[in-house]
Amino acid sequence: MRTYDKKGRLIFTRRMKKTHTLLMPMMLPVHFELIRRALELHGYKAVLLKNSGPEVVEEGLRSVHNDACYPALLVIGQLLDAVKRGGFDENRIALMITQTGGGCRASNYIHLLRKALKRNGLEHIPVVSLNTAGMEKNPGFKLTLTLLARMIVSTIYGDLLMLLHNRCRSYEITPGDADRMVDKWQDILGRDYSKARNLRVKRIKVNFRRICEDFAKIPLDITEKPRVGVVGEIYVKYAPLGNNNLEKFLLSEGCEIVVPGLVDFIRYMVENQIQDNIIYGTGYFKRRAFEYARKLIDSLRGYMSKCVAEYEQFAPVAPVPFENITKYAQKLVSLGNKMGEGWLLSGEMLELIHQGVPNIVCTQPFGCLPNHIVGKGMIRPIKRMYPEANIVAIDYDPGATRVNQENRIKLMLVNAKEGLFEKAKQSVGIREKSVEYANH
Repeated sequence: MRTYDKKGRLIFTRRMKKTHTLLMPMMLPVHFELIRRALELHGYKAVLLKNSGPEVVEEGLRSVHNDACYPALLVIGQLLDAVKRGGFDENRIALMITQTGGGCRASNYIHLLRKALKRNGLEHIPVVSLNTAGMEKNPGFKLTLTLLARMIVSTIYGDLLMLLHNRCRSYEITPGDADRMVDKWQDILGRDYSKARNLRVKRIKVNFRRICEDFAKIPLDITEKPRVGVVGEIYVKYAPLGNNNLEKFLLSEGCEIVVPGLVDFIRYMVENQIQDNIIYGTGYFKRRAFEYARKLIDSLRGYMSKCVAEYEQFAPVAPVPFENITKYAQKLVSLGNKMGEGWLLSGEMLELIHQGVPNIVCTQPFGCLPNHIVGKGMIRPIKRMYPEANIVAIDYDPGATRVNQENRIKLMLVNAKEGLFEKAKQSVGIREKSVEYANH
């Protein structure tokens, strides 16, 4: 028997928690696998979807209006493709999707998904909203403090694993070493935070150090390579399905990949809440809560950065303090720019340049107005401030061809490799002058 609310929304009931499997769309493989394990610890059956390919895009195009942004097409297309061709029992599955609120069109994904299910005769499948604002509630799914803590910890661990994984796989002597290390630590962490006491800050810091120690054992051959940063709209920046396996392509071109962490986006949202209080005078206690969250996140980010910087081979990718990113962003835009990735996107590009990563791919869904303003629109001002900046903006949408996207990135990489060549020439010239001076 199905239960509906007053508005006709199908409810995910307590009984469904025992009988139904939650299907989760993929964005970040490492982070989302840890989040999936956190859900299982709280009694939910969860599956992280890995289906991809043109079928997913076609499913999205058939079921979602083409005026919706590209991530909506892909997320909804992946869920529908899994329902139709994934071998699941339609009567024993539910679909989970995030709901952020605010001015971004992502807030409407959940409504577009329900409309798509109805169009395909699948309206009997419940949709569960994952949100922290209480926008939609279901008796069978509750975001408790412990579950929320496990999800946030999953994000922080995921960032560290992603950071070290990207650094190591660019230089590993034995292919696959970095992948195997990630798999090992996903298993360790999944078992570790099965006990709530291991969610404490002290335990997290111990694990940070252990993770860095293990990755430091991977034999690396760190040669001079173009370092390429990836920024942009949160889905296409991270999801291989959204960016046509951008990281794999950059690796094949002999690059080191540097991707800002997901916890930075959480920290950005916390900062926005504090700025709202400063500008609009929202509740005092609410502000105090977010200031505490800011302090906790900054403490964990700082300790993670310290652990990474202790190893010479990882030091170049150690995250900078988040307050630096905020200061960088304010050189270009107001902190009032908080639609989509807002001022964080501008700040991340400047952060990468300050980290010695002037080569940047700015990924964005075609038609995503906020990201075109704070991403593509900031490229010229950034280049005026930092002439060495080598940035290319790539649009992702159903009509864009992969070949065209990769060719534009290759042009950027030509400049990156020429920059390395000039740097090497200057280095040789300095050494030759030093030798000549010594002989003289």
